[in-house]
Amino acid sequence: MDVLIYEGDFMAKPRMVRSDKYKKRKVTSRYWAFKALLVIAAKKQKFVLGDNVIMEFQIAMPQSWSKKKKDRMYGTPHQQRPDLDNFIKTIGDCLKAEDSTIYHIEATKIWAAKNKIQIKNIEF
Repeated sequence: MDVLIYEGDFMAKPRMVRSDKYKKRKVTSRYWAFKALLVIAAKKQKFVLGDNVIMEFQIAMPQSWSKKKKDRMYGTPHQQRPDLDNFIKTIGDCLKAEDSTIYHIEATKIWAAKNKIQIKNIEF
């Protein structure tokens, strides 16, 4: 089973506008940096995104939360923005030239101690 593990900051793909070609926005620059790091991680781990995948997005809890709240929230569903479907689309755009071939995705978004993406190719 092929697995990609990416640890570090990640984000959903922002809405691109025409002016992004000549006027660099912070959000788009951050996205392109994330995409480059994800592609490098995939190459290092010899990972090629398949057409049948399981994705888990672990999102770091805010530092402002108390230890008690962090303990309570660890591993629970992350039910706020950014949306899960935006993360899924981002992975397809970053790791697959033609992401329309993906036919099955299982995905979760949970609270964790640090940011991490885990992607597994599966076979039926």
